[in-house]
Amino acid sequence: MLRKLIALLGLIGMLVALRPSAVSLYDLTGEEGAAGQMLGLLHWVNTAIRPQPELAAAAVDQSAVPIAGMNTALQNEVEIAKREKALALMQEAGFHFIRQEFVWEDIEIDAKNDFIDTRNPETGDILAWLKYDNIVATAAQYDIEVIARLSNPPAWTRAAGDACGENAPPDNYRDYGDFVAETVGRYKGQIRYYQLLNEPNTTTEWNKCDAVDPVHYTQLLCEGYRRAKAADPDAIILSGALAQTVANVGNDLSTYRNMNDIAYLVRMYEAGAGDCFDILSAQGYGLWSGAADQRLQPTYINVQRHKFYRDVMVQYGDAAKPIWISEAGWNSLPDEWPETAAFGRVDEVTKGRYAGELLTRSLQEWSWIGVINLWYMRDPAPDETQQAHYFRMMDDFEPLPSWESVTAVTTSDLPARGGQDAWAARPTIFILSLALFFFTSLQLLLPHDET
Repeated sequence: MLRKLIALLGLIGMLVALRPSAVSLYDLTGEEGAAGQMLGLLHWVNTAIRPQPELAAAAVDQSAVPIAGMNTALQNEVEIAKREKALALMQEAGFHFIRQEFVWEDIEIDAKNDFIDTRNPETGDILAWLKYDNIVATAAQYDIEVIARLSNPPAWTRAAGDACGENAPPDNYRDYGDFVAETVGRYKGQIRYYQLLNEPNTTTEWNKCDAVDPVHYTQLLCEGYRRAKAADPDAIILSGALAQTVANVGNDLSTYRNMNDIAYLVRMYEAGAGDCFDILSAQGYGLWSGAADQRLQPTYINVQRHKFYRDVMVQYGDAAKPIWISEAGWNSLPDEWPETAAFGRVDEVTKGRYAGELLTRSLQEWSWIGVINLWYMRDPAPDETQQAHYFRMMDDFEPLPSWESVTAVTTSDLPARGGQDAWAARPTIFILSLALFFFTSLQLLLPHDET
C-alpha cells in the first residue's frame, strides 16, 4: 500500500511540475492553429523539463523605465513637418522612446572631421548635423527620449571602401571612437542613450568579406564606450543589438559568417565586453509564433530568447544590468508572395495584437527587460518588394490595424512590472517525481515474497 501511495505521489509531482502558467494552448505555445498547438505542446514539455536559465530576476530593477519604444527612420524624412508629425503621433500613442539611427556616413561624409554635406547642389553646402539636431530637438518637444544608434561607417574609414558592405567596421577603431565622442559631446544633456553598432554577429552588419568577430567587435565597443564616457559621464551605452540566429556556418571560428547569438555573447564576455556597456541590447522578433510562446530551447527562436542572454549575463557576474529590446515585431507579408516568409507571416490585425501582448507579458514576467522598441512605425521611402517592408505599422501616415491595436495597449493602464519567472525549479521537481514514480512502480511490478 505504501509503495502505491509513493508512486501516486510521484505521478502527482510530475503533473504539478508540468502545470503550465497558461489557460489555453495558445498561451503556452503562441500557435494559433490546432496542429501547431499540439506540436507546440510536445515541444514545450521537452523544453520545460530541461535545465532552465539562471535569471536572477531580483538583481535588476527597470520599474521606473517606460516600456514602449518605436524604431524610426527620421533621417530619411526630407520635410521637417513630417518628422514633427511622426513624433507627435508617437507621443499621442504612448511611446516614450525612439530608436533612431545617427548614420555615420551621413554625418562625416567625405573625410575625417568633415561635417559639411555637399551632396545636393540645390541646397548648397550645409552642416550635416542640422538634420539630426532637428530630430533631437523635436523629440524633446514631444517628451520622447532618443536611443541613438551610431552605425554605418563611411567608405573613407576603410581601405576597401564599401566593397565589403556599407556596415563594415572602420580599419582604425579610433576613427569610430572619434565619431562617438563628437556625437556624445554634441548632444550632452539632450541624449542619454547610445547604441554602438547593430547586429555585429551577422555578416551583413559586420563585414561581408570576412567572418564575424566577437573579439574585434568588443575592441570597437570598448573604444566607443571609453570615448562616450569621457565626452559625457552620464551617457548610457547599449551594446550592438544581437541578432537572433542559430546559424553557425563553418566548423572553425574563423569561417563563421552569422554566429549563434548566445555563443557570440559568451565570446564577447570572454573578450572583456562586460566592462564596456551599461545595457545589453538584443533583437526580440517573434517570427513564427506569437508573444505568448513559452517554449525555451537554444535551437529555437521566439520572443523569450533573451532568457539565454540573461543566463550568460548572470554567469559572468553582470546580473545588475538590464536587457533592452532594440527591434521587435511580426511580419504581415501578403498571401500572394510566392517566396517562403523569411521572417514568418501573420495578418495585419494579428501583428498588432502580438505586439501589444509582448509589451504586457514583458511587464508581468521579465523584470530584466527595460524598453521594447517595436519595428517599425513607417518608412519614408517604402519598398514593397522587400519582406522587411511589411513590419511597418503605417502606410505613409495612415495607421494600419496593427498600429491601432498596439496603441490601444500603450495608451491604457499597463500592468506594473513583475518579473518573477514561474517554475524555475520545474526540471528538478519533474525529475525527482519521475524517479520516485518509476522506481516505486518497478517495485510494484516485480514479483516479491508474500511471506
